[in-house]
Amino acid sequence: MATTRDLLLDAAAEAVLSGAAWTKLRMADVARDAGVSRQTLYYEFGSRDALGEALALREAERYMAGADAAMVGHEASPGEAMGAATAYTLSAAGSNPLLKAVLTDDSGSLLPFLTTRSERLLAAAREHCASYLCNHWPDLAYEQVLFVVDTVNRLTLSHLILPGARPDQVGADIALLVDSLLSSRSAPKENP
Repeated sequence: MATTRDLLLDAAAEAVLSGAAWTKLRMADVARDAGVSRQTLYYEFGSRDALGEALALREAERYMAGADAAMVGHEASPGEAMGAATAYTLSAAGSNPLLKAVLTDDSGSLLPFLTTRSERLLAAAREHCASYLCNHWPDLAYEQVLFVVDTVNRLTLSHLILPGARPDQVGADIALLVDSLLSSRSAPKENP
């Protein structure tokens, strides 16, 4: 069953997908579309900016779950795993209508949650990726892993905003980068 938070985020996403400019989006309309009071919306998020950030973080969590699934079977090296995750992320982003709406919104009011105000999004992605790598390759130095995954996440975000090469090519490039930065040749930890 969907939580109030999910209903509100769904309503906000639908508003963006319908072409509503974020700066003109009325919180009362989002609350109404979610079937809750405006007071409930403000209690849950506090402001339009907090709602926008939560929307960006939820999408990031969805990408992270998909990236986790994409890494299965690609555990020969940290680079192979991160390359598969990157290729998945860029490929999935190409068909994500919410991301397209954010990137093409002339007001650009949600775009900062992917650029200049992306601290929480990048921190969540960094911790998620670092946890994955350290669990699979426990002999890697955590500080080095944090540096590498931060770099990879920023590069991936850059490719989301300004697409360049095909997702599989970017993934292959990321794999080379990660393996060159993380010189460990250890085998992944066996799952029980």
